[in-house]
Amino acid sequence: MAITLTEPAASRVLSQLSSRGKGEGLRLGIKTMGCSGLAYVVDFADDAGDNDEIFTSNGVKVFVDRETMPFVLSLIHISEPTRPER
Repeated sequence: MAITLTEPAASRVLSQLSSRGKGEGLRLGIKTMGCSGLAYVVDFADDAGDNDEIFTSNGVKVFVDRETMPFVLSLIHISEPTRPER
């Protein structure tokens, strides 16, 4: 099992972490939301939690709590955001 980031995505994350001035990487998780149940969350991770699995992809650490791992791993492939054509 692995979580991977494309090189452009990793570069963007590293740039944002540098601009932010702190942070260890990205945190992927879930939270309870409204009537639909769950929402996926992507945020900066400032440190590892006791229950985190840590993946490294293209120089970026990706933190996932072990309890939310099955939900996060069920995500489809996430690529670079697309921009609408004008």
